[in-house]
Amino acid sequence: MSNESDGAMWPPAMFTQGLQEASERTLDRQQEFLRRLLDGNATGFPSQLEAMSQTATFKTRVQSAGRISIPDAEREALDIEEGDIVQTVIVPVKRTRGDTNE
Repeated sequence: MSNESDGAMWPPAMFTQGLQEASERTLDRQQEFLRRLLDGNATGFPSQLEAMSQTATFKTRVQSAGRISIPDAEREALDIEEGDIVQTVIVPVKRTRGDTNE
């Protein structure tokens, strides 16, 4: 048998340090991202978790003149009072027009 190498041109130890440094940089970036996400102050916007805790999802009927009502429980939970401006997202759930099987 000859004393030939197993085909590896570069010793594994040569890559270990570079791999470790790349791993540490990635970990630092992930930690910074998480810190910014939870803090929210770094971007000037409320944190995503805070924004999610200030939402409500409910079903309501469209009344005359296109009016909708926000249920009491949601108004209390979100501290919404008459005259406050809120943002709504409308998703039709069920159409009752011409539907006799309600």
